[in-house]
Amino acid sequence: MSLIPTTILTGFLGSGKTTLLKRVLTEAHGQKIAVIENEFGEENIDNDILVSDTNEQIIQMSNGCICCTIREDLRVTLQLLAAKRRKGLLSFDRIVIETTGLADPGPVAQTFFMDDEIAETFLLDSILTLVDAKHAAQQLNDRQEARRQVGFADQIFISKADLVSPQELDALQHRLKHMNPRAPHKVVHFGQVALSEVFDLKGFNLNAKLDIDPDFLKDDAHDHGHGEHCDHPSHQHGHAHDHEHGEHCDHPSHAHEQGHHHHHDDDVKSFVFRSEKAFDPAKLEDFLGAIVNIYGPRMLRYKGVLNMRGTERKVIFQGVHQLMGSDLGPMWADGEVKTSKMVFIGIDLPKDILLQGLEQCLV
Repeated sequence: MSLIPTTILTGFLGSGKTTLLKRVLTEAHGQKIAVIENEFGEENIDNDILVSDTNEQIIQMSNGCICCTIREDLRVTLQLLAAKRRKGLLSFDRIVIETTGLADPGPVAQTFFMDDEIAETFLLDSILTLVDAKHAAQQLNDRQEARRQVGFADQIFISKADLVSPQELDALQHRLKHMNPRAPHKVVHFGQVALSEVFDLKGFNLNAKLDIDPDFLKDDAHDHGHGEHCDHPSHQHGHAHDHEHGEHCDHPSHAHEQGHHHHHDDDVKSFVFRSEKAFDPAKLEDFLGAIVNIYGPRMLRYKGVLNMRGTERKVIFQGVHQLMGSDLGPMWADGEVKTSKMVFIGIDLPKDILLQGLEQCLV
């Protein structure tokens, strides 16, 4: 039986999570989706679209979707849903878990790594973060939880973009890119996005299909950690993906034209490690183990494609907080340069220690 794909939906208050969930639960999209809502949500969907006896935790919608609230542990809720599905009492193809406005998605994501029973039934597809353009600057400045949600994302949707100036949107996109170069962002109209852009993003898969993260593997301009910046308006105009094609603009006249990206030095940052030398597997394992032990709580997402001594295949590696996993990927192609590339996203991580340490793990 194939695994049930699961999406974690997180996002700022007022960013359109409820709008998106209502659509998922009520539209005739032909998919059977189970939505797990965190009971402590600030905006409860139940009041708006569900009329039911609130003692029942699981409610079936007219389009075949299911809504249920977490009263206790997420694990228990997932196990209950899986058991009912096995017995034929419920039918659903995928799950969306909504976290509360200020929740850290980390522990929710970790549930899928840690618990064997969950891991054998569910596949964590991606973490989706909705950002409210109008209030983002303030929320990112004031709340570490908001910054964490950006750091965790596999995909970012920016809503309410029509309420801010193109310059403000540009600044926000730069800031988000800086914090999390892995996640593409799309500007959406208040939670209105095609479901095809929400599901099956494969942000978490550790598998041989290396299109899991095509942009991450290009020789791209994601090394924002070194402060290369181009705020020149001609480069932006809403193409949030410009950066993924490796266009770079370090022209001095651009770099310091508008200092508005640099006065928030967010604590959530990313950096990239690259090398064409092979890793010594034992050294790397020891080093990563030590790092995760010390900095795990501040490490949001880390991911890489590694050239390891002793294997002709790429090693795909990723983690959330203290949990990491790796998998053998495809063979290195003939003539392909065997480059290891890793990206780390975290809170005040000691970039120098990490980069030097990784350097020392090379053969």
